[in-house]
Amino acid sequence: MVDFIADYLTNIRTRRVFPSVKPGYMRPLIPDEAPQQPQPFQDIFDDFQNVVLPGITHWQSPHMHAYFPALNSYPSLLGDMLADAVNCLGFTWASSPACTELETIVMDWLGKMIGLPATFLHANKDSPGGGVIQTTASEATFVALMAGRTEAFRRCKASHPSLTQPQINAKLVAYCSDQAHSSVEKAGLIGLVQMHYLESNPTDLSIDGTTLAEALQRDKDSGLIPFWVCATLGTTGACAFDNLLELGLVCSQENIWLHVDSAYAGSAFICPEFRHWLNGIEYVNSIAFNPSKWLMVHFDCTAMWVQDAGALHRTFNVDPLYLQHENSGMAIDYMHWQIALSKRFRSLKLWFVLRSYGVTGLQEHIRKGVRLAARFEALVLADQRFEVPFKRTLGMVVFRLRGENELTERLLKRLNSTGKIHCVPASLKGRYVIRFTVTSAQTTVEDICNDWSIIRETTTIILEEEEGKEIAPLIPARKVPLGETKKRNSNFGTSLLLANTPMSPKIVNGSFAAIFDSNELFNEFTRKIQLREVDESSPAIVRRRIKGMVMAGKQFSLDSRMDLVSTIVSNPENDDNEEMMEGEKDTQKSLPLTSESPEKEEEIVD
Repeated sequence: MVDFIADYLTNIRTRRVFPSVKPGYMRPLIPDEAPQQPQPFQDIFDDFQNVVLPGITHWQSPHMHAYFPALNSYPSLLGDMLADAVNCLGFTWASSPACTELETIVMDWLGKMIGLPATFLHANKDSPGGGVIQTTASEATFVALMAGRTEAFRRCKASHPSLTQPQINAKLVAYCSDQAHSSVEKAGLIGLVQMHYLESNPTDLSIDGTTLAEALQRDKDSGLIPFWVCATLGTTGACAFDNLLELGLVCSQENIWLHVDSAYAGSAFICPEFRHWLNGIEYVNSIAFNPSKWLMVHFDCTAMWVQDAGALHRTFNVDPLYLQHENSGMAIDYMHWQIALSKRFRSLKLWFVLRSYGVTGLQEHIRKGVRLAARFEALVLADQRFEVPFKRTLGMVVFRLRGENELTERLLKRLNSTGKIHCVPASLKGRYVIRFTVTSAQTTVEDICNDWSIIRETTTIILEEEEGKEIAPLIPARKVPLGETKKRNSNFGTSLLLANTPMSPKIVNGSFAAIFDSNELFNEFTRKIQLREVDESSPAIVRRRIKGMVMAGKQFSLDSRMDLVSTIVSNPENDDNEEMMEGEKDTQKSLPLTSESPEKEEEIVD
């Protein structure tokens, strides 16, 4: 098994990075029920190679550029093998002292490596802060939100003792950038609090203190209670960075919990040259990043620090008799720092990696990824067919074909269909982009150049196909009588459009059309209701409208005429025409508008 793993990782460059299978491919290959009798391990392993492996997306491949890195390494794998063999559950110190104590130590190591203040470290006896390994950054975000909510409850109850928690919760509001990860939205949904999304700067996709302060004031004026903010350092879409210092100052003044989600970029903070994004960290209540992304530790492993662990205890503290021990209160019980009761011995693989590579080795690994991304960016910028719409930061580049979004989308689909490289898209301020992330520790300059060659060649094919498209000639439409149209489609009816714009009437549903000749329709209309602009018996306002419509020489929408009809019908001087008007209106059957949204209806009609 170990030999297979070593061979797999050594030769992974030769594998198709994205599998060529369809949903449901595996079910016909595996029995519907578990076997009644034991099966030889070799048969099981053969099925892994023949059934499972063909459906694997190879995340360790140097041609894998989707999402963010999800790296592994031999020290990490071996450390986890030992942890799995021991299989201790570290919910309290007593359940496995080494599991708890090693976690507190390596979290202090890692906190010092990225330059966190001493208030975030276990070793600082003057601070209630410390670090904990969570399962994912999504879970860390939710833990932080729940802790912030608990603190908000305490403050509100102190100033308004009569308020209940449900009453307070209904007014709580949290904030994040419109570029924040979807897990922030999910945290709000689970926590049953409102989440307000702050519009990011169109230039660098960040949010700053002014934007936050204005939003806070608006919501406070509306009777809401701001309580929590998530700043993102390294967004998923473009690896953008919020202004942490400005956000921190505002949150400190307003006594609002500030959480930092730096799932990908946090690993880069071990390099001093990237640590300027942490300016303002002293104002932060909690911060989390994933060593399981870029720091050679395999999933799952999310490092989270708080300045006051008491907020976590007050949120997640459960203390049944069977979980108490003689050192309760004297030692850390991590069950009070997380959602789950139990926890895996994750610190062992992190400890193995930090010792095997050392700080300098991990720094060089990060810098190599950044250099490779810069090399790819230079290749993109040298080709005038492409653009990099937002500044590259760290190991990810967002790029697109110049022109319509459809071109870039077609390019991405064509690239992924080859299986040679794999990328995913993002939509940034209305622009469809391809995210290209250096994800593998094995990636070389040659790999980057080869992948760029594939992109360029595929682009040439896409653009040649676009140029070769023939524009279909416009064929004059045959005028179809309304009666014939109704025979062809029994659901067809005349649509009363909600606009008074001079234009041919249109039906929003593209499967129908109702276009009438202005002169024929108008003459027939006026004949039936016995009105002419010269008819002195007609009201003056009606005569003026009829005369204006005739002299304009334009086509008018049906509702313009129906509006005129309404004017006539509502005038008591035209009671003689009511019977004829009712007959006319009976023929106007409404056809439901079926566009995707009211905004689109208005755009089409107007």
